[in-house]
Amino acid sequence: MVGRLGIDDVRPQVSGGAVPAKAVVGEVIPLFAVIWREGHDAMNATAVVKGPDGSEVAGKDALHIPMQRSPHDPDHVNAIMVADVPGTWEVTIEAWSDPMATWRHAVTAKIEAGQGEAELANDLEHGARLFEKAAAQVARENRKLLLDVAASLRGKGDLRARVAPGLSREVLALLTLHPLRELVTASDTYEVQVERREALVNSWYEFFPRSTGGWDAEGNPVHGTFATAVTEIERAARMGFDTVYFPPIHPIGEINRKGRNNTLTPEPTDVGSPWAIGSVAGGHDAVHPELGTLEDFDAMLARAQELGVEIALDLALQCAPDHPWAKAHPEWFTVLPDGTIAYAENPPKKYQDIYPLNFDNDPKGIYNEILRVVLFWVTRGVTTFRVDNPHTKPADFWQWLIAKVHRDHPEVIFLAEAFTRRPRLYGLAKAGFSQNYTYFTWQVSKWELEQFAREISAMADVSRPNLFVNTPDILHATLQHGGRGMFALRAALAATMSPLWGVYSGYELFEHEAVAPGSEEYLDSEKYELKPRDFERALAEGNSLEPFITTLNEIRRSQPALQQLRQLHFHHIDNDNLIAYSKVDALTGNSVLVVVNLDPYNAQEGTLHLDLHAVGLGGYDHFEVTDLITGAGYTFTGANYIRLEPWNNVAHIFKLPDVDASRREQLAWREVSEYRA
Repeated sequence: MVGRLGIDDVRPQVSGGAVPAKAVVGEVIPLFAVIWREGHDAMNATAVVKGPDGSEVAGKDALHIPMQRSPHDPDHVNAIMVADVPGTWEVTIEAWSDPMATWRHAVTAKIEAGQGEAELANDLEHGARLFEKAAAQVARENRKLLLDVAASLRGKGDLRARVAPGLSREVLALLTLHPLRELVTASDTYEVQVERREALVNSWYEFFPRSTGGWDAEGNPVHGTFATAVTEIERAARMGFDTVYFPPIHPIGEINRKGRNNTLTPEPTDVGSPWAIGSVAGGHDAVHPELGTLEDFDAMLARAQELGVEIALDLALQCAPDHPWAKAHPEWFTVLPDGTIAYAENPPKKYQDIYPLNFDNDPKGIYNEILRVVLFWVTRGVTTFRVDNPHTKPADFWQWLIAKVHRDHPEVIFLAEAFTRRPRLYGLAKAGFSQNYTYFTWQVSKWELEQFAREISAMADVSRPNLFVNTPDILHATLQHGGRGMFALRAALAATMSPLWGVYSGYELFEHEAVAPGSEEYLDSEKYELKPRDFERALAEGNSLEPFITTLNEIRRSQPALQQLRQLHFHHIDNDNLIAYSKVDALTGNSVLVVVNLDPYNAQEGTLHLDLHAVGLGGYDHFEVTDLITGAGYTFTGANYIRLEPWNNVAHIFKLPDVDASRREQLAWREVSEYRA
C-alpha cells in the first residue's frame, strides 16, 4: 500500500489477506515487509501484533515488535513472533519516519567532513529538541538520560564530545525500545490462525482395527475388535507415534460388496471395503458390529489417551447402497435417467459399492447432517479427522464445516487426503484444513526431493504437509523394487523433511508386492480383507524396520529443529545419490544436519560442503557433531567426507552446535523474501 510512507509485500499474507495464514502455538513466525519513502530521510518499521482472548497480547495490549533491516536489502524489514495460545492473531506493519536516525547520519557525516560548530548549529539544536521530544514519551526513570543528551548538544566545548552521548550504546538501546516515530503509516491488518501445536508437530500411524484379531486354530484370520486394537495402539505408542489413524470404523454395506483384491464376486466370508459405509446396522454415527459397541470404542479411546496417543477417525463422505441416507434421502445423491443412483467412478476405476453424495442437491440438509456426525464424534472425545478425498467435494462446504466445528472446538485437526493438483491442494488448506497429504511419495530423485522440500517450506503459511511414506492405496514402485534400503531411506526423508509424517501398517515389515505390474495397489489389499501381522516375530527375527522408526521418532521429539517447517537449507554434496539439508529452530538455536543415501542398493560416498552461515557457524574452523542415530561423534569442518550404506547406515542425523542467539532471527528470515504465499 502507499500512504504517507510506502509498505509492500507484507507477510505472513495468504491470498491478499482473504484467508488467514497458518501457525501453531510456539512456532516461530517470520514477519516481513518492504518499506520505502521519498528522499533520503531514514525510516523504520514496527510489527503490531494482537492476540485472541487468553493470550499475552490480547485486545488492546498489542505487542510492538521492532523490525530489523535485512543485511542483504535495506528496504526489507523483518521480525519474528511466537503465539502462546490458539486463536486468530492479527499483524499490522507500521512504517515510520525515523528522525533520530536521520539526525545521527547527518551530524556524523558533517563532523567527519570537517564542518565546524557554526555550520552545525542548527543540527545541534534540532538534535536537542528531538531528544527532549523523545524524553517526553519514556518512563520517568529514563528521561534524565535523554535530557542529558539534549543539554550536552547545547553545551560548550569539543564538538565530538558534545555529540558523543547521543551516539552512545545506552542511548541507542533506549531509543530502540522507545523510538521517536513520525509520519506513522499502517498497513492493512492480516490474520494468522494459530492452532494447537499438534497440528504441525505430529507422527501418524495407520492401521485397520479389524486386522488386529490374529488367527484361529486353523490359521484363518479373526476379525479384530476395539479391544484387540488396543495392543496395536500400545505398539504404536512404543514406536513414538502421536496419532493412530483408523480407516472407517462404521457398518459396511452388503449391497455390491467387494471381495478380495477388489473383485465383484465376494465370498460369503468377505468383509468388504470399510469405505463402503452404511448398512442396516447404521451409518456414519455407528460402529461396525464386529468391532464392538460405542462403549467399547470409548474404552479404547480412553486407553489411547492414557498413552498420550490421539485416535484419528476417517471422515469419508460417501455411502454404501444400503446406507440409511440412501433410503431416507435419495435426493442427496445423483439419480441417473434410468432411475438408479450413480455409483462412484474414477475411470477406469469403478466403485460399485459406493454412492457419492451430490452436494448441489439439498446442500442445507447435507451440510447440517455432516456437521451433526462430526460433532457426534467430537463429543465422544475425537479431536482429529483424516478426510477422505476432500477434493471431490465443494471447497465452500469444507470452509463452512471446519469453521462451524472450530467455533466451539478449535482443538479439532482436519487432515486432507487430497493427492491432487496444487491449486486444489492449497485451496483446501486455505479453506481450513490443518494438514494435507502431499506428492512426497512420487519425489524420488535428489532434484525432485530438493524442489519438493523447498516448496513445502516456502508454503508454510498456507499448508502443513504430512509426509506419508505409504498408504493402503499407494505402494510406490520404489518400494516394490527397492528392497529394505528403500524403506529405510524413505522413512528417514519423511521423518526429517517435515514435522508431520505418517506410516501405514506393514511398512515396517517391508510389504512390497503389488497386485499387478505397473499398479500401486497392494496384492491382497487390506482394503478388502483381514490382514493380521506378526510384528513380534518379525522383530525377533530381525526382519522389522520398527527399531529404526522408533529411533527416528525419538530424534524428532528431542530436536526442536525437526519440529519446524519454515527453516530448511540444502548443502552441496558432490554425489547425486547423497542428499544433505539442515534445519534450525530460531527459538532455541537447535541445529540439525541430515544426510541420506538415496541409493537403496549400494554404499555411496562424497564430500559434503557445508554452508556454515546457513547453520550459524560462519567463522568456525572446526566443530564437534554427534550422529543422533548411532551416537558416534565427529569433528567437522567446511568440507567433510561422507559414506553411507543402503541398509545398516542409510542416513546421518547430525546434532550441530547450537546457533548463537544473535544469529537465530537472521536464519529465520533467510530466504523469506523469495517466496509468495
